[in-house]
Amino acid sequence: MFARINYAKLNSRQQENYNFHKVASVMADYGFNCIRLSDDFLGADFIAMHIDGSTFLRIQLKGRFSFDQKYLGRGLHIAFRDGEAWFLYPHDDVRQEIVNAGLLEGTRSKAWIDGTRSWPSVPKKLQAFIEPYRL
Repeated sequence: MFARINYAKLNSRQQENYNFHKVASVMADYGFNCIRLSDDFLGADFIAMHIDGSTFLRIQLKGRFSFDQKYLGRGLHIAFRDGEAWFLYPHDDVRQEIVNAGLLEGTRSKAWIDGTRSWPSVPKKLQAFIEPYRL
């Protein structure tokens, strides 16, 4: 009766919906209820509310490990999947740790100069910075 879908055959909007439900399912194991937003409110794709009643996270859902100048100072967390693992990290804090470690110095790509940077999978030199945020 049910047939599994092929993720690669989904359009970008369908992939984003799929990824939201996948990460929301994982976050439920940590006591979070996730609510999808229809308008990228202040940069967030969804809100995660913890059962403790006081923890609220504004989350931007990405297809890969990334930083973006437009998210700085907004208090956002970034959720992304790398293989079968999900990560949820505080954008500004992790970006600053990596910059402070000098691991992005000398990067001359137009994207980084413009304030964005992303990787299709987490580079080995950055894994120690992101590993604490594995769900």
